[in-house]
Amino acid sequence: MKYGFVLPKGDARTAARLAREAEEAGWDGFFVWDSVWGIDPWVTLAAVAVHTERIRIGTMLTPVSRRRPWKLASETATLDQLSGGRLILSVGLGATDTGFANFGEETDRKIRAELLDEGLEILTGLWRGQPFNYDGKHYHVRETSFMPPPPPIQSPRIPIWVVGAWPRERSMRRVARYDGLLPNKLSDDGALATIPRLISGR
Repeated sequence: MKYGFVLPKGDARTAARLAREAEEAGWDGFFVWDSVWGIDPWVTLAAVAVHTERIRIGTMLTPVSRRRPWKLASETATLDQLSGGRLILSVGLGATDTGFANFGEETDRKIRAELLDEGLEILTGLWRGQPFNYDGKHYHVRETSFMPPPPPIQSPRIPIWVVGAWPRERSMRRVARYDGLLPNKLSDDGALATIPRLISGR
């Protein structure tokens, strides 16, 4: 059994200090929020990375639909390099009541699911390196030789933990393609039921 801590709030300096304390206390993971508007998770995790040595780090969680997949690929690969291969990327559709509509982000569940699936394919493809091409419904990527970044340290990829909404078949199929499960259960009316978040994965 391994244990991770999700920081409820705090700036990058606070996160770095608490992550170091968590590492010294024997915790296995340290995670920060990825909100529409707030403390930037990648700057925060960079601070955490340089102040720790062993503890796994990551977001809890990143809604891929509101991020450009190629920028997310750059951020995560850079952070994996900086941390010495300790990054975990947790992804899902995100909670729309956290400000999606306020900033013009997509709120339709079906479209966000499509953007998540395509975004993950682009993300993992770019991590593998060039040449990479992609033609989807929402995104089109052409191979480029302009200053490609080094790949992530972790192999075969940075672990991706995915929210699985039971009993949605498509959601659970998405989980099966990646490395870990963040379980959620939908009630009969389709609303998200609150259950303990138990994480499995590498």
